[in-house]
Amino acid sequence: MGDAVGQMLTSAVGIAISPLPLVAVILMLATPKGRANGIAFAAGWTVAVASVVTVVVLAGSGAGAAGGDGAPASWTLWLKLAFGLVFLLLGLKQWRDRPPRGQEAPTPGWMKAVDTATPGKAAGLAAALVIANPKNLVLAVGGAVSIAGSTASAGGKAAAAAVMVLLASLCTVLPLGVYLLGGDRATTLLADVKAWMATHNAAIMTTVLVLLGAKYVGDAMSGLAS
Repeated sequence: MGDAVGQMLTSAVGIAISPLPLVAVILMLATPKGRANGIAFAAGWTVAVASVVTVVVLAGSGAGAAGGDGAPASWTLWLKLAFGLVFLLLGLKQWRDRPPRGQEAPTPGWMKAVDTATPGKAAGLAAALVIANPKNLVLAVGGAVSIAGSTASAGGKAAAAAVMVLLASLCTVLPLGVYLLGGDRATTLLADVKAWMATHNAAIMTTVLVLLGAKYVGDAMSGLAS
């Protein structure tokens, strides 16, 4: 299990510190149905991440992602290399598309509709932010492929997948926990966090994507050369 957890850890953390779901769940908590919408959003996010990870781990394990010599199959290394290059390109695009200094980024269309969200729409939006967002989807798939290509047993891979889902869901579960347990001070704290994350979104995501891209490319090149 340790090998599987180590392989997917960077991907899970990359999802967990993504500003987009954190900002989204805080916006949900500020709606008239904040409690219900926040719970639905966190649940939708967790289920979507779990679905992607489970499907990829099962498919990868069935396709022989773990090579017979104890090393990942070559196709998983080529896939990680491709993902690493995608991360680097996404990081470059994120930085180039950042708003000019002193200006705020344009508000996405889905944020304008949050005030009228229902629990069902909140859960659906969370799932969409996992599956339809290239950064989050590639991170989830990349981490799951790493688990499938590890030397862990079937039980170890299942446990590693559960740990990955838990870590990747912290970006929604932690704000929800603060809201439910923090009382009146929670609203102010979450608003401050949301403002900071939104302001520094480009810098945060550029750093995350470049670091992940470098690690994926490095791991893939090392594996292919051995």
